[in-house]
Amino acid sequence: MNEEKKNTMTAEADGLIEGRNAVIEALRAGVTMDKIYLQKGETDKTLGHIASTARAAGVVVVEADKRKLDFMSRTHAHQGVIALAAVREYVSVEQILKIAVDKGENPLLVVCDEISDPHNLGAIIRTAYCAGAHGVIIPKRRSAGLTSVVAKTSAGAVAHMPVARVPNIPTLLKDLKKQGVWVFGTAAGGTTSLYEADLKGPAAIVIGSEGEGMTRLAEENCDFLVSIPMKGDLNSLKASAAAAILLYEAVRQRG
Repeated sequence: MNEEKKNTMTAEADGLIEGRNAVIEALRAGVTMDKIYLQKGETDKTLGHIASTARAAGVVVVEADKRKLDFMSRTHAHQGVIALAAVREYVSVEQILKIAVDKGENPLLVVCDEISDPHNLGAIIRTAYCAGAHGVIIPKRRSAGLTSVVAKTSAGAVAHMPVARVPNIPTLLKDLKKQGVWVFGTAAGGTTSLYEADLKGPAAIVIGSEGEGMTRLAEENCDFLVSIPMKGDLNSLKASAAAAILLYEAVRQRG
């Protein structure tokens, strides 16, 4: 097998679609895409056409410098554009809530507030599935999406766990509250102890990013800020570990 074909196969295995023609064909074929990275500063007509077609299809378009594209590329022939294919289609928040209604259960949702590490997102999806959550919600920007790395880390759970993608997390939290869902955020300085939080009713658990925690606006839209007891010198857990602890407290309470 020649090197070029081998590199192309490696790219496809990682969910990367590289090069102008390949990305145009994928858009034309309706391939579900997570993001398209375009080289910053390029004013090429073809790249402009790709950007407008992608945005019209609801695909997130991100500008990136050439160095980042070179680093991402497996084929070393990206021509200023790399698309990340999604391993499955996203659902709507309404569909997730309907799943809970159809099961006769109070909704249990996991809201990921800017989880950018795909390994963390994959682990959260896996835990959510094992704990019987009805769905995971992520933002369109500043977040990992349903890429092949997320799928691998989720150990197959991504095929079963509905994931919705929304433009704005604070707006989503406001909407959920209007629909009677209680919003629980994880925060080191939370005023509600984990074991005092009532997770039996309709609940959305908000997990902040690895380094920064929840964004200010997401935190302001939580009904409760939940603190997890910490015995050692460290003051925070990995996002996926925090999600697991809250989800399984919900499992325990719901019996």
